[in-house]
Amino acid sequence: MKTLLKSLLTFSLLFTHFLFAQTITKSTFLVKGDCGMCKERIETTAKKTGASIANWNAETQKLSVEFDSAKTSAEEILKNIAAVGHDNEMFSAPNDVYENLPGCCHYERETSILKTTPTETPQKAENEYFVRGNCGSCKARIEKAAKEAGAISANWDAETQKVKLDFDPAKTSADLILKRIADVGHDNEKFTASDDVYKELPDCCLYDRKLPLGVKSDLVHHEETPKPKKDFTQFSDHVDKSIEEVKLFKMQEATALSKKNADLTFNISSKELLKAACCNLSESFETNATVDVSFSNAVTGTKQLKMLGLDQKYTSLTKELLPSIRGLASPYGMNLIPGRWIGGIQLTKGGSTVTNGYESITGQINTELLKLQDKPETSLNIFGDLNSRFETNITSTNKLNDHWNQSVLLHGNATLAKMDTNNDGFLDQPTGNQINAAYLLNYNDLEHSGLGTHFGISFVKDERFGGQKDFNHKLDHTQQNLYGVGIKLAKVDVWNKTGYVFKDKPYQSIGWMNQFTYHQQDSFFGKRNYLGNEKTFYSNLIFESIFGNTNHKYKAGASFLYDDFNEDYLTQNFKRTETVPGLFFEYTLTGLKYTLVAGARTDFHNLAGTQFTPRLNFKYDLSPNTILRLSAGRGFRTANIFAENQQYFASNREIEILGNGGKIYNLKPEIAWNYGVSLQQEFKLFNRKATLVADFFRTDFQDQVLADLDVSPHKIVLYNLDGKSYANSFQTQLDFVPAKNLELRLAYKYYDVEADFVGGKREIPFMAKHRGFFNASYTTNKNDKGGFWNFDTTLQLVGKQKLPNLNSNPTEFRLPEYSDSFATLNAQISRNFNKNIRVYLGGENLTSYMQNNPIIDAKNPFGNYFDGGMVYAPIMPANVYFGLDVTF
Repeated sequence: MKTLLKSLLTFSLLFTHFLFAQTITKSTFLVKGDCGMCKERIETTAKKTGASIANWNAETQKLSVEFDSAKTSAEEILKNIAAVGHDNEMFSAPNDVYENLPGCCHYERETSILKTTPTETPQKAENEYFVRGNCGSCKARIEKAAKEAGAISANWDAETQKVKLDFDPAKTSADLILKRIADVGHDNEKFTASDDVYKELPDCCLYDRKLPLGVKSDLVHHEETPKPKKDFTQFSDHVDKSIEEVKLFKMQEATALSKKNADLTFNISSKELLKAACCNLSESFETNATVDVSFSNAVTGTKQLKMLGLDQKYTSLTKELLPSIRGLASPYGMNLIPGRWIGGIQLTKGGSTVTNGYESITGQINTELLKLQDKPETSLNIFGDLNSRFETNITSTNKLNDHWNQSVLLHGNATLAKMDTNNDGFLDQPTGNQINAAYLLNYNDLEHSGLGTHFGISFVKDERFGGQKDFNHKLDHTQQNLYGVGIKLAKVDVWNKTGYVFKDKPYQSIGWMNQFTYHQQDSFFGKRNYLGNEKTFYSNLIFESIFGNTNHKYKAGASFLYDDFNEDYLTQNFKRTETVPGLFFEYTLTGLKYTLVAGARTDFHNLAGTQFTPRLNFKYDLSPNTILRLSAGRGFRTANIFAENQQYFASNREIEILGNGGKIYNLKPEIAWNYGVSLQQEFKLFNRKATLVADFFRTDFQDQVLADLDVSPHKIVLYNLDGKSYANSFQTQLDFVPAKNLELRLAYKYYDVEADFVGGKREIPFMAKHRGFFNASYTTNKNDKGGFWNFDTTLQLVGKQKLPNLNSNPTEFRLPEYSDSFATLNAQISRNFNKNIRVYLGGENLTSYMQNNPIIDAKNPFGNYFDGGMVYAPIMPANVYFGLDVTF
C-alpha cells in the first residue's frame, strides 16, 4: 500500500511539473485564403509545425491557434504557412508557390500583406517584439500597458516598431504583456487589437494595420483600398459571397473579373462609375464594353440596354439581388436609379444562378446601393450640362452604434430648356423633373450572434413632357392641336433581407428576402393613352450548407412571386394576376483545378404552367493564368407587350396581336436556352499585368413574342414565334496597363441575330453586327493632400444596322435597308483637390454624329406616316457637362 501511494505521489508530482512546464499560447493571425482546400492546407501546416489546435475561418481570414511556446512559435507556424502558399501578417508566400495553387485557392493578394518571405525572418533581440504604433502617445500607452501587465521596464521605439521588455518569468510572461498591449489598441506579433478599441484611439495613433509588422506607417506609400467588411446585405451569389454565406465581395479594381468564379461575372466598382457622368443606371455602362446603351425613341429620349445581342428585357435587372427593373417598369426603370447611389454593380453574362429566379436569359445585372464602409461619409454632388439638365445628389452613410448603421440617399433632377437642334419642330429631349429618396437600415452581429438584417425603402416620382416644341403640358393634351407626350411615373419599394450564420458552422446559413413594389404609370403619346399599374410581392428563402466538407456546397430554397397587372391602352383594359411559387437546388463542387455549379428550379406559374429551369456553370484552370468557362441554362419570362414596346408609341402605328390561345395577352410565355464558352488569359504586356477575355454565347428561343415592324409601316404586329430565333454573340476584350497609371481597354463584338418572322427569316432590326470599343484612363500620382488628376476617354464604333421596311411609304418617308456606320466619343477630366473635393468636366458624343431626320414626317405628327421610333443613332449633338463632389 505504501508503495502504491508512493508511486501515485511521484506520478502526481511529475504530472504537475509537466503541466506547469507547458506554456500554452492562444493567438489569432491574419492568413489569406479562399476556400475549403485553403482551410485544410493552412490548418494541416499549422499542426505539423506544432500547433495543438488550428482553426482558419474563410470569412474573417483569421487563423486561431493554440501551441506550446516551448516547442514552437508563432513565427515558425506562419513562416511554414507562407511556404505552402498563404500570405499572412508576418510572411508572404513565394510567388511561384502561390501561382501553383489550384485556381480556387487564388485569393486576392494585397500589397499591404508583409513583403518578407519565409527566408527573410525579421530580426529581433531576445525579449523584443513587434508592436504597431505611430507617435509619442502610442509609446506612452504601450509602455504603460506593459508595466501594468507586470513588466519591470518597457521601451517602445516608433522607428523600429519594437518594444524591449524586461520582466520576471515567475510573475508574468511575454504573452500576458502583449495581450495587455493589444487590449489598449496596439496590434502586435501575437495579438490583434479589437476594431472598437482601435477606432477609439486618437487620430495621430491610428497606425496602418495593413502594413507589415516592423514597418512604420509613414515609411510606405500605398494606394488606399478600403478593407472589406463582413456584410450580409450584399447577398451576392455571383462572387460566391452570397446571402447564404452572408459575405461581402471585394472590389479593388475599377472593373474586376475574378479568376475564382465559375460564371463570367464582372464586378464594377464606384471607381469605374466616376469615369463618366453616370447620372443614372442606364448611363453607368458607357465605359463598359459588354453592355450596349442606345436611345430607343426620338421623342421620349429614353435609353435602353442590350446584352448578347438581345434587348434589355431578356437580362435580369436586380437591385440588392431583388427584382427591380421588370414588368411595367422595364422601359424607364433604368432612369430611376441615380448613379451616385450605386456602390457597385455585378454583371454576369449568360445563365446566372437559379437562386435568383427564372427570368434571366442573357445574364444578370445586379446593383448594390451605397452602404457604410470604413467610416461615416456624407457626400454632395451637383451636376449640370449645356442641355439644361441639372441634378443634385446627397448621400449619407453613418454608424448608429456597434451593430446598426444607416444610409440616406436623396436625388433630384430637372431638365428645363426646350431644345430643338435639328429644327424638326420636336424637342430633342423631354423636359421634366424627378424626386427620388431611399433609406437603408442595417444590423450586423455576425461575429457574435450570427444574425444580420437589412431594411430598405425607396420612393421616386418622375414627370417628363416631350413632343412638339410649342406643346403646353399644362393644358389638356386632348384640347391641343400640337403633338405632345407626357409620362408620369411613381414607384415605391419596401424590402427586407435577414441572414443567420449557424454558430461554429460558418459554412451553414439561412437567408430570407422579401420585397413589395408598387409601380404606376400615366402617359399619353399624342392621342394615344397608356395607363399601367403593377403590384408585386417577392419572397426568397435560401439555406446553404455542405456535404462533408466545403468542397461540396449546396443551396436549397423556395421562392414566391406575385404580380398584379392592370393596364389601359386606348379603350381596352388588360388585367392579369401571376402567382409563381418555386423550389430550387444548387450544388457547387470545387476541385483542384475546376469548379462546377449545377442548379435547377421548378416554378409553378398559374398562367404559364409548370416550368423547369436547369442551369450549369463550369470553370477549369488550364493553368494558373488560363481559365476556361462553360455555361448552359434555360430561362423563361412573360412578355409585357405594351410596356416593352413603348418606343413605338410615338408614331401612327397600331398594335395588332395575333393570339394563339395563350393566357397572357392571348400569347404564350417566352422560353430560351443560352449556351456560352469563354477563355480568360492573364499575361505580362509591357512587363505589366494584362487580361484577355474571349467569349461566345448563343441564345436559342424555344418560344418568343416577336414585335414585327415589317408587316406594315402603320402597324406593330405581335405574335409568338413559329420557327427559329437565335442570337450569336462573340466578344474579345483586352485590358492592360502599358505605363504607370495608364489603363487601356480594347474590345470587339460581333452579333448575328435572326428570327423567323411571318414574312420569312430576317435580321432583328436596330442591331449592329460589328462594334468596336476603346477606353483609356490616366491618373496622376497623388500629392501630399491626396489630390490628383484623372483623364478618361471612350470611343465606340457602331457598324451598320438592319432597319425596318418602310417601302410602302412615299419615297421621302422611307428608310434605307441598312443604316450608316458611325462613331461616338466621350471624354472626361476630373480633379481631386484632396479627399473631400472633386470637380469634373466632360463631353458626350463629341463627334457630334446625329441621325438625320430621326422622326419621320415630323411636320405632320397626326398623319399616316409619322414615326418617332425609328432610332438607330444619337439624336443630340455634342454635349458638355460639369460637376462638383464634396465629401464631409
